[in-house]
Amino acid sequence: MRFFVTGEQRRQSLLNTIVLLFLGYIVLLWITNGLMYFHKMGLTPDSVVEYYLGSEEKFTQPKSYQSLLEVTHFHLFSMGILAVTLTHLLLFASLPINLKIWLTGLTFFSAVADEAAGWLVRFVHPAFAYLKIGAFLALEFSLAVLVLIVGASLIVQRFERRRHPEKTIDPQAETERVGS
Repeated sequence: MRFFVTGEQRRQSLLNTIVLLFLGYIVLLWITNGLMYFHKMGLTPDSVVEYYLGSEEKFTQPKSYQSLLEVTHFHLFSMGILAVTLTHLLLFASLPINLKIWLTGLTFFSAVADEAAGWLVRFVHPAFAYLKIGAFLALEFSLAVLVLIVGASLIVQRFERRRHPEKTIDPQAETERVGS
């Protein structure tokens, strides 16, 4: 994180390359997340209810407590790490702090709501299917926005550095200033 706080990332081509490759990886995750969702259900409440509560016509069983628990256990960890990583990368972006806070909150809230909604549909009431759909869309939206903002920030900073090399931050001086 020191690289982000001191501005040293502006001089670190390797770090920028790693972050851009990570963003490409997240784009693939984003695509497969959508494909998995649409393989199981659609954007209609009936399809969500059918997935979680089963269907007599299609001979499918309701989702079990154990299967929901196993998926939730894995998703809470992996989505938490993804959300922390992507929202920390917002430090690259020159955005108002309120917008960064809003995007961070939306990302975390939608990830948790997406997990919780399946449980609520299965064990509380089918009307929570609307929450599942909304949370899925909000999560996909927030992840896409974070990837685009971080990627654009890196690219813009690279072009600015080439246009104005005299404005490159001296990491040592910046570390001393931040440490004071």
